[in-house]
Amino acid sequence: MPLTKLQFKPGINREVTSYTNEGGWFDMDMVRFRFGFPEKIGGWSRFAGVNFLGSCRALHSWKALDGTDFIGVGTNLKYYLLEGQQFYDITPIRLTSGAGDATFATGADTLNGAISAVSETIVIDSATGFPASGRVKIGSEEITYASISSVTLNGCARGQNGTTAAAHADGAAIACCTITVTENEHGALDNDFVTFTDAASLGGLITSSVLNQEYQITTIVSSNAYQIEARTVSSIPSITTTNGLNPTFVFCNTSDSGTGGSATVAAYQINTGLDTTISGNGWNAGTWGRGTWNSSTDLTASGQTLRIWSHDNFGEDLLINVRDGGVYYWNKTNGTGVRAQSLSSLSGTDNPPTVAKKVLVSDVSRHIIVFGCNPENSTDQDPLLIRFGSQESLLTWSASATNSAGDLRLGSGSEIITAIETKQQIMVFTDVSLHAMQYLGTPFTFGIGMVSDNLTIMSPLSAINVEDKIFWMGQEEFYAYSGSVQRLPCTVRDYVFSDFNFLQKEKVTAASNTAFGEVWWFYPSGSSEENDRYVVFNYQQNLWYYGNMGRTVWLDRGINADPIAASADHYLYAQETGFDDGSTVPNTAISAYIESSQVDMGDGDHFLFLSRLVPDLTFMNSTAEAPSATMTLQTRNYPGGVYLQSQAQAVTRTATVPVEQWTNVVNVRLRGRSFSFKVSSSEEGVGWRLGTPRVDLRPDGRR
Repeated sequence: MPLTKLQFKPGINREVTSYTNEGGWFDMDMVRFRFGFPEKIGGWSRFAGVNFLGSCRALHSWKALDGTDFIGVGTNLKYYLLEGQQFYDITPIRLTSGAGDATFATGADTLNGAISAVSETIVIDSATGFPASGRVKIGSEEITYASISSVTLNGCARGQNGTTAAAHADGAAIACCTITVTENEHGALDNDFVTFTDAASLGGLITSSVLNQEYQITTIVSSNAYQIEARTVSSIPSITTTNGLNPTFVFCNTSDSGTGGSATVAAYQINTGLDTTISGNGWNAGTWGRGTWNSSTDLTASGQTLRIWSHDNFGEDLLINVRDGGVYYWNKTNGTGVRAQSLSSLSGTDNPPTVAKKVLVSDVSRHIIVFGCNPENSTDQDPLLIRFGSQESLLTWSASATNSAGDLRLGSGSEIITAIETKQQIMVFTDVSLHAMQYLGTPFTFGIGMVSDNLTIMSPLSAINVEDKIFWMGQEEFYAYSGSVQRLPCTVRDYVFSDFNFLQKEKVTAASNTAFGEVWWFYPSGSSEENDRYVVFNYQQNLWYYGNMGRTVWLDRGINADPIAASADHYLYAQETGFDDGSTVPNTAISAYIESSQVDMGDGDHFLFLSRLVPDLTFMNSTAEAPSATMTLQTRNYPGGVYLQSQAQAVTRTATVPVEQWTNVVNVRLRGRSFSFKVSSSEEGVGWRLGTPRVDLRPDGRR
């Protein structure tokens, strides 16, 4: 019998059954299509050797006039500039207190009871609610008591490690690293950052050096007090780990009775945001412990909790905006040691916006444009208002006959979701419509008109401009715009949206990978709180495919040779480098596979017999000494039946010169009404591209 080519239709189709999709591919992971043929995707390696605090959902790269490369990195806790291999914190300051407004007080926990021998059993006294005997743990310290009559907690979150029971007597104070800071109307939230200067020693182990550094607030006590945990002198970057901060604590002693003196100054960074979306309103909205018990919150609906940044260049300088927060400016001339500052704090600024949903700079007209901002002479945010400063100006925002500043207001939708710039227009998305904003020149400056309504967009990050065409993910739909709005027919639509965590939809992020003609969307599956999957539209081949990979944001190549992506492990990665997973040390292999739908003979009424497989693939650019991939043939009798027979065989490269060579033929003995074909690999340094394998296939009766 002649050999039969295994030539499958490119792309994945999950909108029909596997049996109906005969001659196509049905499942895959970590594989893409090039020129219609599947190949393993590229790997990734750590782009910078250090990690950052928080979840990153904004990346922006540019080159300064002196040739310095920068990447802006916005997380829910900080805004960084990456220069070389170092993150520089330029998070803006929202409040600097007056000298002496902030005071310190140490707390200690007091336990009253008789000390006994160590016991592993804890018995709760029903009358007092305290352990009647055994070990009690205060903070991270275990102390043994025969009975405990009372415990006085002064807010100590962490007791001193290593203290033995013998060191305690009735009424003894346990050393504590918690310091309560008192300042009226401090405006801070849990996890905010504050830097103290000019504080004096508290008299004991809490020295001025311990106090005068940057701290992350652990607990909000009230609107006039919060708590920090004293640590040895160390910078925030030096104690940053993938799990957050890991300091060495300093525990007070009885001499620490001071208040820090009358010169203490506290500089509060802008409030941190959440790394998740919480729906609802009232005291229960937000993460547990975000505020004090029964406190109110301004979290009113899904979409107002996840921290999202926007940013753009004003020359070589940087404009940044935290969604539904302030607009800030970083001056390259001042260097990475100086933080960004609010537009309203700049000398000579005339009525700038103080709250917005997004900022960008028009490449056509050089106007700074803010979306969903406050009107002139008002502090109330209008979610449908667009304002623009005077042309080429950072400072002039009040509209007059002598400048080109002004505003526009959309009449459709309830809020602006995002705005995407193209060559000639700025496309503005609301929750239900799309508008085109275009530069007109004097006297109107900009005009805007609706392009389409009755459409949806999944999140502020789910739209992207690729080669002057906008792609975005909507609510269970995919769209494209290049002069008119089109719904993209999607062959994996049901697969994506039937297993999707819509509570975390704001985390969806769009990405371009133009080297391969791809648009990616990273999204959270139904059982995940974070992005753990991707779906790809190949706009050059008009194909869809998908896989499993967790990325919170992605930046295409340009200034950088490779795409840069952020992961939930708080590292940046250079994508499409090698073929391995660089998130571990040492690297680990990426498991990749693609599997076909069922193939039968005629109408499936004949049994078929498989006796040989002739591989056709290339291991081009693989770094493994003897790269290999596994080819698997599986047979079954009925579309809904189980696979009855399966045979897998490794196909290994045997030579590279004069031409690449690999395993010649695989002998098999398989029988069934239909069969599927699968290629997979799970070894380090292996990349592959499939060609057109052949099988020796013949009919084997009707039984």
